[in-house]
Amino acid sequence: MRVLILGSGGREHAIGWKVAKSSLLEELFFGPGNAGTSDIGSNVDLNPMDFSAVEDFVRQNHINMIVVGPEAPLAAGIVRSFCQSQGP
Repeated sequence: MRVLILGSGGREHAIGWKVAKSSLLEELFFGPGNAGTSDIGSNVDLNPMDFSAVEDFVRQNHINMIVVGPEAPLAAGIVRSFCQSQGP
């Protein structure tokens, strides 16, 4: 499984630390991540509020699961954005 965790704080590091222990994990990405997250996955230059850039990264890297750490992208509609882009 290929996982993207959005955010750059301690919450995202803690989630990533646990996800990294899964035997199902193939690759772990953090967008944008921080110095600590780079020890357990790959930090990528993503703004969690730039939904189209996040979607492009997800498609190009065959991401199977996205974990959204910060509340701002959730409140701004990142889930709705992904659901609408999937189509019927």
